[in-house]
Amino acid sequence: MYSFEETLQLIGSEIEHIDWDKEPRGLYQPIEYVLSLGGKRIRPVVTLMSCNLYSDNVMQAMNSAIGLEIFHNFTLLHDDIMDRANIRRGKPTVHKKWDDNTAILSGDVMQIEAYKWMTRSPETKLKQVLDLFSKTAAEICEGQQYDMEFEKRDNVSVDEYIEMIRLKTAVLIAAGCQIGAWIGGADDEDAQNLYDFGNNIGLAFQLKDDLLDVYGNEANFGKKIGGDILCNKKTFLLIHALQIAEGSNAEELEYWLKNTNPEESCQKIKAVTELYNRLSVKDICEEAINYYYNKAVASFSNVRIPDVKKSELRKFSEKLMSRND
Repeated sequence: MYSFEETLQLIGSEIEHIDWDKEPRGLYQPIEYVLSLGGKRIRPVVTLMSCNLYSDNVMQAMNSAIGLEIFHNFTLLHDDIMDRANIRRGKPTVHKKWDDNTAILSGDVMQIEAYKWMTRSPETKLKQVLDLFSKTAAEICEGQQYDMEFEKRDNVSVDEYIEMIRLKTAVLIAAGCQIGAWIGGADDEDAQNLYDFGNNIGLAFQLKDDLLDVYGNEANFGKKIGGDILCNKKTFLLIHALQIAEGSNAEELEYWLKNTNPEESCQKIKAVTELYNRLSVKDICEEAINYYYNKAVASFSNVRIPDVKKSELRKFSEKLMSRND
């Protein structure tokens, strides 16, 4: 069985050899740039590792894996514009390094390229792979729309937030697991259990991201700590804080939510973090992370292959949950 490190190396080599040296350079250079930044590459990794549960030939799932990674990075280009984010993986975002129009157009081409890679999936699995990929692509847009709408609402519920991150983040990880399993030769029941595994790992992963945005190490996290606090982003932490806060805590939280003075950004991050600590929302978030991780483990345990074959994917999921960056 391929380890995470071996799988990541295979993917990195494949991405490195994609030829983006095309004209006009202003269109393709940003694509080459964003893909060269690496990242965790969770989606292609779970695709190959899910395939490897059933087949030694993981390369048969490589085109699908690359397609998912290109599509994921396309969404980041557009998300960073919407969020006005300046840093991604410790480097300037595409719209910051170039401009908004470049990020939009290069992102559009990445979406097209992602579909081209997905069409290179094995012919016997092509229709079901493309059907799932198309469904997933639309769901990600739905999740982003909810995310934008939540910015204008004061009454976002926890259930609404969980559904938003499921659509925006978890479904692409889930799709990678199911597509890899299909290509490897899994039956529908196992493939569905792996989809559920990926879906719950994706939820736990995003909740961990929410946590790290406040409590992580900026040097390792790859973007500014406290960014969600500064833009009043409706994260799991903030939604719970708004529900729990009473009296002076509620008044202080409301004050900082209304404070958009950039000169007080450091004070805002510090004050809201201290509020989170007083309200124990960090503990609540960690409980939710464990809940969805345990659901993922339960789905994975239902996959009907020998445990020895599951060890590498299990270790990878544990690694995702134990990260502090």
